[in-house]
Amino acid sequence: METTTAALVGVAGGAGATRLATETAAVLARDGASVGVFDAAFATQGLSQHVAGRIDPDATAVLAGDTNPSASRHDLASDAAGDLAVYPAFAPFTRLAEAKTTGAARRFETVLDDLAAEHDYVLVDTPPVAANQAVAAVTASDAVAAVVPPGDRGVDSLQRVRGRLADVGADCDLVVANRHSETPPDADLAVPAHDETGIPDAPVALDGTGAFTEAVAALAESLFDESIGVDFDDDSVLDAAREKLA
Repeated sequence: METTTAALVGVAGGAGATRLATETAAVLARDGASVGVFDAAFATQGLSQHVAGRIDPDATAVLAGDTNPSASRHDLASDAAGDLAVYPAFAPFTRLAEAKTTGAARRFETVLDDLAAEHDYVLVDTPPVAANQAVAAVTASDAVAAVVPPGDRGVDSLQRVRGRLADVGADCDLVVANRHSETPPDADLAVPAHDETGIPDAPVALDGTGAFTEAVAALAESLFDESIGVDFDDDSVLDAAREKLA
């Protein structure tokens, strides 16, 4: 089955799933694809920090059934060969609660199908699997990638998330060691830290050429089984990742 939707699950708070979701989408858009990023991380609402201007309606309104996905769309990369759209969550507590109900979770698959009809690829920024919207994201998506931060906390949390994924009938298709210089034994690939640690004005992968962007390209290729035809100054990192994942 062709993979067009993927949930990036942070195994713990601060794992960096939001940053990796936007950067992965950016490198795909750079390669000419249409990509959407949908926000299921309601507690942090980190995707909203990438958007300038008013966010209304937002992703929670979509899941609550108050609007359609296109009404909550924000475009980030007007100069890219493809297009990058984000669907952020930005809502008060009462609407967050509505978006976490079982009814909203049942609507998640329909929303994801609508987004997949609009874009070539869809990424879901997903929190640790402990709430209805996270369960819906991992069960409705074609692929699931666990994003692991450095240190023992990441290793311990990965095992817990693997168990929760199994409990809800979802697979862990890829383990991404975020902010790691080398791939640890329990991961499939590593994405190194970038000098820009805050929220960049635009995703780095839209025009980056260093090890960070190459690793993000390898992540995009492995998630969607798609070759990224972007020229880098040094392909060594991308080539190494391709060899490991082959």
